[in-house]
Amino acid sequence: MLSGMRMPELLIIFAVILILFGGSRVAGLGKALGTGIRNFKKGISGDEGEETAAATTPAESKPKA
Repeated sequence: MLSGMRMPELLIIFAVILILFGGSRVAGLGKALGTGIRNFKKGISGDEGEETAAATTPAESKPKA
């Protein structure tokens, strides 16, 4: 399916997506996609200890003087 697509076609598709959704939404989508892939890789490898430990420990707060 994608074997027939060359660089000009991909640039046109990217430009249309950029016009339709805007730069900030496309950047946010890329960030969310990257985070999802990273979490998927961590889940596959079983390296969730660091993330869950950070999520369960309460944040330290300093009392105001």
